[in-house]
Amino acid sequence: MSQALQSLLDLLDVEQIEENIFRGQSRPSVVPRVFGGQVAAQALVAAGRTVPDDRFAHSLHSYFLRTGDAGAPIVYTVDRIGDGRSFTTRRVVAVQHGQPVFHLSASFQKHEEGFDHQAPMPPAPDPVTLPTAEERLTSYENLDPEVVARILETRAEVDLRYVDDPPYGRYGEPREPRSQVWFRANGKLADDPLLHVCLATYVSDMTLLDSILLAHGRGGWAVGDVVGASLDHAMWFHRPFRADEWLLYDQESPSASGGRGLGQARIYTQDGQLAITVIQEGVVRIPRSTTPG
Repeated sequence: MSQALQSLLDLLDVEQIEENIFRGQSRPSVVPRVFGGQVAAQALVAAGRTVPDDRFAHSLHSYFLRTGDAGAPIVYTVDRIGDGRSFTTRRVVAVQHGQPVFHLSASFQKHEEGFDHQAPMPPAPDPVTLPTAEERLTSYENLDPEVVARILETRAEVDLRYVDDPPYGRYGEPREPRSQVWFRANGKLADDPLLHVCLATYVSDMTLLDSILLAHGRGGWAVGDVVGASLDHAMWFHRPFRADEWLLYDQESPSASGGRGLGQARIYTQDGQLAITVIQEGVVRIPRSTTPG
């Protein structure tokens, strides 16, 4: 296991400080605030630790309320709002400096047999034939080397490979609002299903809004032509998967308006099983001019 992945696992291992109250640490991300995927994953860990072992996460719905402070811990309070015969529901509020920064509702279910169908997996190249993140990023002469180093450092816990150029790799050229990424944890994980769900939740916030930028030829924060932040995030976990095996993140944007953009995606296992559906909306704005007048 890579040191970067172990560091992430330590970060997600939130500390229980009282019944239904947990504390998580933070770390800097590629932007000067707490990474949204970290808060969502930590909140899901906190919720999962109050649920019986025979129930597995099947959905989450969340809102990002305030910018998180990467220099301060986050306290997660879990509300046990529902314990039924088949489903368990938890509500989690994340607090920093006395104010809520994030809200999550998650549902867990006992295993059941039932109807089974899925949308087919779209075509995608074999991930091992694609450039690694380092190979791709270091080939872009338009990017500041310090920006490249920061991206690589903060994503070192996952092996993430774009099928095509990311927005900042070919910005200024509008493209179809669709993006594909293969990813897996950068090392072997334990068999705990909650851990794999939380790792996927963490990664799911990294690239989902890329397709919005592609439609408008924007490069994003890496080149400074867009400012934005996640507003809400929802996931449905359909079938078992491992986050240390290749997963295809097939993403698209059906709409952008009013300073917001919507991203939706499906995550497939390498053998074609639909594992997760993701939907996220974010603020996506053109920076205001700083030129006087």
